[in-house]
Amino acid sequence: MNLDIKTGILVATILAVLAGLISLLSGIQAIRSGQRLNYFRKRRERLARGWRLVAVFVFLLALAVAINRVAEPVVYRFFPPSPTPTNTPTITLTPTITLTPTITLTPTITETPSITNTPSLPQVVATQFSSTITPNPDAVFSPLQFARQLDKNYQPVDPAVEFANPITKLYGVFSYDLMTVGAQWSALWYRGADLVCFETIPWNGGTGGFGYTECANPVDGWQPGEYEVQIFSGTEWKNSARFTVTGEAPTLAPTVTPTRTPIPSPTEGPTPTVPSPTPPPTFTPSPTPTITLTPTPTNTRRPTDTRRPTLTSPPP
Repeated sequence: MNLDIKTGILVATILAVLAGLISLLSGIQAIRSGQRLNYFRKRRERLARGWRLVAVFVFLLALAVAINRVAEPVVYRFFPPSPTPTNTPTITLTPTITLTPTITLTPTITETPSITNTPSLPQVVATQFSSTITPNPDAVFSPLQFARQLDKNYQPVDPAVEFANPITKLYGVFSYDLMTVGAQWSALWYRGADLVCFETIPWNGGTGGFGYTECANPVDGWQPGEYEVQIFSGTEWKNSARFTVTGEAPTLAPTVTPTRTPIPSPTEGPTPTVPSPTPPPTFTPSPTPTITLTPTPTNTRRPTDTRRPTLTSPPP
């Protein structure tokens, strides 16, 4: 098959693009499969391989562009093209199309996204540190996987990045390596810019393995929106991951707080009215009987009649 220089360069460009696409697909597949591995070292190797394949894609894409633009002039320097007779085309008059002016839209200003700073530990959490052991600066944490439940090996059950209400508790599972036992570590749960859950305790696991953080009943409940979990070793940020909550949070029933009802003190009844002793009536001396002296008739001796009665004799 006879190929001229231009055709050969075009074929080389197409082959480079095809090889780059194959490398890109293989890299993406390696990265996805690596994220599902449970062991940290194997996951890291698989992810590194995936990114290398992505880098090969970028290189082949740049090579294809270079071949398409630069290769032909370079080849012509060493192999000058020989003139070939070409038929002169007959000029055919075609009607000229009058272009209708179109309205040019004024370009809008696109805002440049602001640079996201490295997360920092809030002071309210740092003041609760209780460990004095210096953390290992080389400690590493894998990206978190979120789930509603854990199995007996502390692995996530049906991990996801989106959860629908109602939600009671969520777990963030990770693998770790080179941790110092007893060093302070913290896990912060954010909804937007609001800190809704956190834990900060001395590290009580091993130097490598699996761990998890959990959040139950955050401030204001599981409101819909995007959440972010940040992991710190000491005050150094190690890793972050995000998930989304959908659906309205259930309205919490009002909690009845029992209040102590004071026992009513016995109400004093009406003060019994004790009848004051009525002083005995004052003895009013009865009036002294006035002895009325009834005059006793005295035997008044009548004066003796000194005259003697004249005796009269009865008639015969």
